[in-house]
Amino acid sequence: MRMTRRQALKRGLAGVGVIAAGGLVWRAWDNGAFNPGGGPPYELWRDWREARLDGKLAIARAGILAANAHNTQPWSFLIGENAISLHADPVRNLGSFDPFRREMALSLGCAVENMVLAANALGDCTVVLPEPGHPTSGLNREIPVASLLLEAGAGKPDPLFEAIDRRHTNRGPYAGRAVSAEIKDALGALANHADTRLLLFDDDPQRNTLGRLIVSATETIIADPEMAADSARWFRFSRADIDRYRDGITLDATGLPGLVNVAAKLIPEPSPAVADRQWLDGTRDVHVATAPLLGMIAVRGLYDQANAIEAGRLWQRIHLWATVNGLAAHPLNQPVEIVDRARQLGKPPTAAGELATLTGDPAWLPTFVFRLGYAERPARPSPRRAVEDVVTGMKD
Repeated sequence: MRMTRRQALKRGLAGVGVIAAGGLVWRAWDNGAFNPGGGPPYELWRDWREARLDGKLAIARAGILAANAHNTQPWSFLIGENAISLHADPVRNLGSFDPFRREMALSLGCAVENMVLAANALGDCTVVLPEPGHPTSGLNREIPVASLLLEAGAGKPDPLFEAIDRRHTNRGPYAGRAVSAEIKDALGALANHADTRLLLFDDDPQRNTLGRLIVSATETIIADPEMAADSARWFRFSRADIDRYRDGITLDATGLPGLVNVAAKLIPEPSPAVADRQWLDGTRDVHVATAPLLGMIAVRGLYDQANAIEAGRLWQRIHLWATVNGLAAHPLNQPVEIVDRARQLGKPPTAAGELATLTGDPAWLPTFVFRLGYAERPARPSPRRAVEDVVTGMKD
């Protein structure tokens, strides 16, 4: 039977629709829309329950699962007969975001804390850290950032150790529920080192000031072409990039609702300008607007390795403690990144001066800014590089 022109057109359009739908399904599958957090880049999170008591290698695994700036994972681990050392990987630097490697040192401090928790769960350890006076800019592969001298012992259970695989950065909206005075007191007790200080803000004047500085710093970053480019190179839009690099910030980790997250994987990758605008909008309208509590970690030496490592250890304890107690946590360190950038460019320390108004003491310098609260939905994990890519001397 011969088709009319209208019938042929109708059938042809239907065929195009099927092809287009098939293309969308393929793109969704190819970008991991239906399997967030699946595959080899996420296996360290999934395997933690079984691997967490696996001798010295478990200590390195704990370090790999630590919080770190932009998920750069700037570390390597060397396992010896009775020790394990942590080394910086300067290649995995944030460039203009971290010109003095201050945030790299913070990230390494987070890894130290996880490693100490794991070592103490397995037995006992003595931690050797750098003496004060070494600049963060001097971080290198050769000199260890920390060494754990392992000793026999019964091991000490710790709820923070048990939470290592459940700790994820939550970049989504937080509910309006306030953080109690009891929780703030418990968080304050975690700051137990003489060179670190924790400040928490939930009253309107100070909280609003810090929130404004976070948004303003984000605007400054996206207006700086070099900083914007250094940020963009650590974002992994496609599943192929996640599988290849196993690092960086992913769509799954941005905190989007489920269906919106799927839709974001169907559309083409946004231009850098659009991505920057989305980040700014999210910072202003979600991250700051929904946070019941903003906080800062301050140190005495902003670019001192020892101070930065202790600040990172404190942040890791805070994030693990928050996980145990049902709170979400999210770094918002843009204001301090602008302090670094201004110093690098020789500009007036305007951002540093504005942050100093919140410490109440000019001897304390903010090095880490964050938010805490009760998340509306769970966070998804970030990819991690394989053990064999970051650990050498794997002998047990």
